Order: sequence, then structure tokens, then C-alpha cells
Amino acid sequence: MTPQTQNDSSAHLLGWLWRKYLRKHLGLLIGSLVFMALEGSMLGALSYMMRPMFDQIFVEGQHGAIWLVGGAILGIFVIRAGASVGQKALLALISQRSAADMRTELLDHLMEQDSSFHQTHPPGFLIQRVQSDVEAVGQVWNAIITGAGRDLVSLVILMGVALSVDWQWTLVACIGTPIMVLPSAVVQKFVRRRAREARDAGAKLSTRLDEVFHGIIPVKLNRLEQYQSNRYRTLTNDLVRADVRAKLGAAAIPGLIDVMAGFGFLGVLVFGGSEIIAGEKTIGEFMSFFTAIGFAFEPLRRLGAVSGVWQNAAAAIERIKELLDTQPTLQSPALPKPAPKGTPEVRLENVHLSYGDTKVLNGATLVAPAGKTTALVGASGAGKSTVFNLLTRLVDPQLGKVLIGGTEAKDLSIPDLRGLFSVVSQDAALFDETLRENILLGRSDVSIDRLNSVLKAAHVQDFLPKLSQALDTPVGPRGSALSGGQRQRVAIARALLRNTPILLLDEATSALDAQSEQVVQEALDQLARGRTTLVIAHRLSTVRNADKIVVMDKGRVVDEGTHDELLARGGIYAELHALQFRTDGPTADSLALAAQGQRQQGSGQGSTGSDSPDGTNLLSRIARRWFGR
Repeated sequence: MTPQTQNDSSAHLLGWLWRKYLRKHLGLLIGSLVFMALEGSMLGALSYMMRPMFDQIFVEGQHGAIWLVGGAILGIFVIRAGASVGQKALLALISQRSAADMRTELLDHLMEQDSSFHQTHPPGFLIQRVQSDVEAVGQVWNAIITGAGRDLVSLVILMGVALSVDWQWTLVACIGTPIMVLPSAVVQKFVRRRAREARDAGAKLSTRLDEVFHGIIPVKLNRLEQYQSNRYRTLTNDLVRADVRAKLGAAAIPGLIDVMAGFGFLGVLVFGGSEIIAGEKTIGEFMSFFTAIGFAFEPLRRLGAVSGVWQNAAAAIERIKELLDTQPTLQSPALPKPAPKGTPEVRLENVHLSYGDTKVLNGATLVAPAGKTTALVGASGAGKSTVFNLLTRLVDPQLGKVLIGGTEAKDLSIPDLRGLFSVVSQDAALFDETLRENILLGRSDVSIDRLNSVLKAAHVQDFLPKLSQALDTPVGPRGSALSGGQRQRVAIARALLRNTPILLLDEATSALDAQSEQVVQEALDQLARGRTTLVIAHRLSTVRNADKIVVMDKGRVVDEGTHDELLARGGIYAELHALQFRTDGPTADSLALAAQGQRQQGSGQGSTGSDSPDGTNLLSRIARRWFGR
């Protein structure tokens, strides 16, 4: 990137920040600039007062001028103090409001992104953008506005005072300015690159922390504390190295100004000292000039530091803008159709879907009748969860149609489409709020009677007396203060409150013990009444009463019917049913392990390969087909 390209980029970023976040605070900005101009001008007034103080009081001995000059200097400091307080208060307000607007907009935009976006952008990375990068932008407001206001005004007025004393002295004082132009441009490019590296390292640190804290139990059980600590230390060292190099580069610009100031003062002393000795200039004039130039270099140093601050923040702004410019690939149509009324039928017609080179659905066709319960069964990777993602438009098919009540899902607005569904999964997403808030989720239109009926239907009332503050009990991070069955019942209560016509149950009882499963299943049965319900389950005992069971294998629907019909026909469902009930195992993993044990036992006995009476080879064959073992 050339200096000109970089300048254009900086101007573009500043214009973007102004249009989106700063322009709306124009009134506050003008007020702060007035205060800053007032504060900055006081330095010029103070340097100007050096001439009468030295010439009239110290040299000529005019006693009457003491109170006049002293009062003027006191007034300068009082005005400067008031202006400083006023501009800092207004700048803080502008900075915090702008940062709050940016954080909120960034979060809103990130939540609109597709699931594929979040698969490639880990939470720690996004947290770094929303928190740390926005904070860096907030620092820019103070640095740039202060530099443009107080320091620029101070510099102009102080240079005006210096010029009024002697323009030649002023020219000599600034003799080093051209020397620092090229080094400053090089340093700015260096700071921008190092700042990008520091931001990337910070994002990796946030991601590592997110993974450690969310996976603290596996870390402990697998004794990974030292491993994670070493990984974190390595990332921390990368951040320290990049950040120190960025700070060093940013500090180099004020350092160059100090070097220039030293040469300037030396030149003024040599050139101006001879004129004072010769009587051509008074001591008061020299002190006024010397004070003005001395004061001028301090705002000049701060203006130079602004460049370093900007280059550091520009790396963060580039990433924020990049995220805000990223548009979701799944969007509502320009002219959406109205959502279907009543309880709709759900249908997939010859749907094909691939993730890269991986085929997930291969011509899947199925119908979930309106108001009935349809179960999806099949091996892991058969495409069951992908069907749910298609229905809610977390993903779109490459070929085929997804119909809700006869209307293609892609023809509905995304909010209207997702407003048709309630989802209860095996991992109930709870927030670190009270139980009441986790059920209501911000709704204020739910009456006490309605809430109580929902709590009863979802069996939440069964465990409320055990909680210290009943509905106002905090549930902890991710609902950690509740058991798995209690979290599931909270999710069911949410779904009851949503009262949507379509219900999606994704392994809703797979992680529960037998007692909790029975209670949750009763609540799910209550929830499913009168709704079009689709169920994903590995435990066939939980779906045997479904109105329709759809068997999936390798992205296709290979069979469908009732439980009894599928058993009578034989095939995959009958094999899976036989496997589950022979082993009495509730999960796919336990079934596969049982089949593996049978294979090992059969191998030791010299199996002939035919189906033996104890079912050894049958279990092995089914386990290989369904679980790849």
C-alpha cells in the first residue's frame, strides 16, 4: 500500500465513521469544539502575557502592572479549566453513545448472518470485534476530535504569537519539519500493519478463552490444563510482541517531533540570542516567543500521536466495517408471500443439498401431514437434522422444493417463516437470567393465568418449590443451575408460549434419565397436540406412537409408515428396532459398542458367517450399516 493509497483509505474510513455514527451527534460535537477552541486559545493568551510580565514588571519595575498582568493570567487559567471540563464531558458523551450505537448495530448484524458464517467465525473472534475493536474506535473520537479542536487551535494561535514577535525566529524554529515527513509516512504504514497483527492475536486469545471456559469439564477430565495454558501463553506472547511493536511505532512519531523541536530551539537560541545581546530585541519579546514555541510543540506532539492512534484504530475499524458490509446469503424475498394460516402441511420434494463435496440430501421427498406427528429416524448423517435446517431456512437446497402449507419456504419472509416454528432440542439454550426471563424472553403480554397454565403443562411447576426464589431464581450460565430435565421443561414452556402451528423436536429426550424422560415426554405430548409435529429420535420407543415414521438413509427417504407397518415390512427400521430392543440400549453409541462386543465374541468362537440363533451376526451387520463400525 502506497502512502497515497493509505491516505485515501484513511479518508474513506473517517468518512464512513462520520456518516454512520458521528454526524447524529453534531450538536454535541459543535459544543465540544467550542470548549476545545476556548481551551486551546488560552495557551496563546498565556504566552502573549509573557511580554508585559518580563518587560513592564521584571525589567521596567512597574508595580501597577503586577495586579493587572497577574489578574489576566489568573483569568486565563480559570477559563482554561472550565473549558477543559466542558469539552471532556461532551467528548465522553459522544464517545460512549457512538460506541454503544456501533456495538448494537454490529451485534444485530452478526445475528442476521447465516449459520455458515458462524461456523467460520468463532465466538471469541466476534466478541473481540464487538468489544475490543469498538473500544479502540471510541478512543479515536477523543484523539481526533481533541486534536482537531483544542490542539489545532492551540497550535495556530501559538504560531500566530510567535510570528507576531519575529517571523524569522519562527522559520528557524520549524526548520526540522520537512525532515520528519518521509519517516512519519513510513512509521504510519508500520503501525497499521502491526496493529492488524495485534487485533488478530487478540481475536485468537478471545477464541481460546471461549473454548476453555465452555469446555472446562472436558479440560478437567482429560487433564488438559497444562496443554491449554501453554497454548494460551503462546498466543499471549504473540499478542505482546505485536502490540509492543505497534506501540513503539506509534510513539516514534512524537519522538520525531521532539527531535525537530530540539533542533528548532537550538537554532532560535543561536540566531535570536545575538539579537538580544545587540539590543535589537527585548527579553520580554524573547520570552513571549520562547513560551509560544514551547507551548506549540506540545499540541504538535499530540497531533503527531493522533496519527499513531488512528493507525492503530484503523485496523479495528477495517474489521468492523468488513463485518458490517458482509451480507447474509439467505435473505427474505423482495415481495414475500403471506404466511399460511392454520396448521400447515410440511413437504419436501426431490430435495438435493451438499456442503462442499459432501452430499447430505440426495433427492429427499417426504410429507408431514397437517396436525399429525411425523418422526424422522435413521443413522447419524442420514440427513434428519438437515431437514429441520431446510424448513427453518438456516440453509437452502440446491435443487428441489421445501413447502410449508403449499408455499415455498423461500417465498416467505424469514421472520414470518420462523414464526411458524417452535423448536425443542436436546440442548436447551438458556441464558444467564432468571427462570422467568428465560421463559418469557422479553414478552410483557403474558398474563399470570396464561403463564401458570404454561408452567403446569410443561411440568415446570413440579420443580419450582425446590428453587430458592421460584421463578425469580437465576438459572446460571447456560442454565447450569438446573438439571437437564428441568432445562428441557423450560424449553417446552417457551414453545407453549410461542403457540406456533409447527413443532420441531430434535432428540429432545435423548440426554435424560428414564424418570426425567417420562416427565418431559408427557410435556412434549401436551405440546404436540393440534400441531404439525416433526420428531428426530434415535430411541424408537419415543416415536412408536407417531402417526407416521419416515426412515432416512444416506440423504434419501427409503421407507415410511406406522410403527407396526414398518415392522411388518422388515427392512432398515425393523433391523434398527431389533438391535435396540435386543441390547436394551438407549443410545446409538451403546448399541454400536454392544454390536462390537458381539463381533469380538463371535470371532473368538469361530463364527461361520451365518445368522446364529443368538443374533450375533445380525447385530454385527446392523451395527456396521448404521454406525460404521
